[in-house]
Amino acid sequence: MNFIARKLILLLLLIFVVSCKKEPKNVPEKTQQESSITYAKGFDIIEENGIKKLIIKRAYKGSKDISEYIIKKKKNNLNTANKHNVIKTPIDKVVVTSTTHIPMVELLNEETAIVGFPYAKYISSEKTRILIDEGKITEIGKENSLNTEILLDLQSELVVGYSVSSADKSLSTIKKAGINVIYNGDWLEETPLGRAEWIKFFGILFDKEQQADSIFKVIESNYLNAKQIAFKSTKKPTVLSGAIMSKDIWNLPAGESFVATFLKDANVDYLWKDSKGKGSLSLSFESVFDKGKNADFWIAPGYFTSKEQLLKSNKLYAEFSAFKNDKIYTPTVKTGKTGGVIYYELAPTRPDLVLKDIIKITNPDLLPNYELTFFEKMK
Repeated sequence: MNFIARKLILLLLLIFVVSCKKEPKNVPEKTQQESSITYAKGFDIIEENGIKKLIIKRAYKGSKDISEYIIKKKKNNLNTANKHNVIKTPIDKVVVTSTTHIPMVELLNEETAIVGFPYAKYISSEKTRILIDEGKITEIGKENSLNTEILLDLQSELVVGYSVSSADKSLSTIKKAGINVIYNGDWLEETPLGRAEWIKFFGILFDKEQQADSIFKVIESNYLNAKQIAFKSTKKPTVLSGAIMSKDIWNLPAGESFVATFLKDANVDYLWKDSKGKGSLSLSFESVFDKGKNADFWIAPGYFTSKEQLLKSNKLYAEFSAFKNDKIYTPTVKTGKTGGVIYYELAPTRPDLVLKDIIKITNPDLLPNYELTFFEKMK
């Protein structure tokens, strides 16, 4: 190989080495901020490339659709056109559709932003009832038959919807009219703290994320502390729940359910704790009687409010030890001034108080200075 050929080869090698050392082109990476949601499974709040998103994962039972909403602050986007997937915050006028929404909005001091609600008779909160009585919150029909004309007249910026098993037709009409609709699936959460964490859903809508996070942290801390206190006890009283609601079928919480989690965290022996399922069990009276007749406590006996009601329904209830020993506790007695049960409205937001109630009922010495919030001994 001659001198010129060797030089040429060396030059080519040098070019190859230098080209290999060149920095690769900068390709923008997709960045995603870690989710701030800990317990809830039905929604998420993330930030991608500086854009904040509210993601609804479960709008209603059986829903597989995932909805994403871009969150933009009004002060920075005054000329942004209203789009179905863009929510401009803070929301000034909102329609909510479930009583479970009320306590969360109130904790953020935004109840005056509520302009409409379906069948407001169910609302128990004194603060929001004042607004209803003053005509500041408009009746917009009933749960599954919203009056779309009234709703449109309210000129709400957002409707927070609720549905059990399918998209609400009236809400679809509202959406077509240009009003944003977001389904709130808090009731589908399978843990007490998962339901309570939905306050962060309202926090981002009202541009009060830090406040919502702080409120939730207090509730979470109270819950976990109460659970820790419960597990200091060596006593594990046995517990029965539910009642016959129709056709001689006894409905009670399944072992993996929301209610069973409360009982587990209260360190009691729920007699159906090992059963499968996250909803309710439908059992015969005989099977429940055989297993639960000697239970120490009977907590949440369906919708019944008195022992007399129980006996009118079925005289055999009197054969349970909890009935004989006055150890039946119900949340259905405590109501607002228009008859709404306070437990159904407030309990999802305050699971810490529900847990303390159960601990106070079953192991009262553990919380000597605590008074029951939701439950009451059945008379």
